[in-house]
Amino acid sequence: MRMRRLAWVLVAAVIGATCAARADDYPNRPIHLIVPFAAGGAADAVARIVGKSIGDAMGQTVVVEDRGGAGGIIGAEIVKNAEPDGYTLLLGQSGPISINPGIYTKLSYDPEKDFAPISMTTAYPYILVVNPSLGVKTVAELVALAKSKPGQLNYGTAGVGVSNHLVTELFDDKAGIKMTHVPYRGTSLAVADLLAGHVEVVFADPVSALSQVRAGKLIALAVTSKERSPVAPDVPTIAESGYPGFDAIAWHGIMAPAGTPKPVIDRLNAEIVKALKDPASAKLIEQQAMQIVGNSPAQFAGFIRQDIELWKDVAKQAKVEVK
Repeated sequence: MRMRRLAWVLVAAVIGATCAARADDYPNRPIHLIVPFAAGGAADAVARIVGKSIGDAMGQTVVVEDRGGAGGIIGAEIVKNAEPDGYTLLLGQSGPISINPGIYTKLSYDPEKDFAPISMTTAYPYILVVNPSLGVKTVAELVALAKSKPGQLNYGTAGVGVSNHLVTELFDDKAGIKMTHVPYRGTSLAVADLLAGHVEVVFADPVSALSQVRAGKLIALAVTSKERSPVAPDVPTIAESGYPGFDAIAWHGIMAPAGTPKPVIDRLNAEIVKALKDPASAKLIEQQAMQIVGNSPAQFAGFIRQDIELWKDVAKQAKVEVK
């Protein structure tokens, strides 16, 4: 029995020493950052900005790979199944990490068990925009109109079960109204139809909406974050428009496979937070109409836990399900 215990102690010591050696040597080859969406979107932009900065700081190339498909599931699976050594990372996002657990009847990964959060990088609220022809200029006026025409107002989204679909369902629930869902293959397409008058309401991301608001082609009624957005400081929040506590944001953050050594996680966290504070990187991110975050692994994990519960409740209430 003593010999068996000794053997286990020696094995544990060897494993610990190997992990420590890997961490001390990290990184000694290129790092792959998987973006679970197509190239050209907000997630891709964040990955390339932050990836270049941390790559330069650590003396290794960060290779950004866009592996879109199945609502972010394909890219997430790649990272889940990768060696937990810090050389394959995920650019996590609210959709595949926070929302998918609540809408998919079967999901091939567990966001909390299969990934190690490193740091949230960026966040942004959705902006509730309407066509001027609708004749409303405030949230209260929109709610009153929707109540007078149950189911007759159409809202556009980037698809069934995506962030702005569930954000709108959350708003409908809080406001006690019912609008009709019209899904598109992207928010930009929904905004285009909003401009054309084919739908009346869209909860759009700032990049898709703000230029049209500034041009007077759309009216911004509110933002979905708890506090006003720095990119649209004149637009009130939904919370201050009569629905206290309303707080729903989209976010990006970097994650590793579960089991990645803590020293590697800590090194990456330090470099990511430093990259986000770099003036050149910060300027590029702000041009994407996003807010810079940069937090600890524990803070990021706590946020994810709360965000998953929020969207599970919304999906259940709205009966949103993807098989």
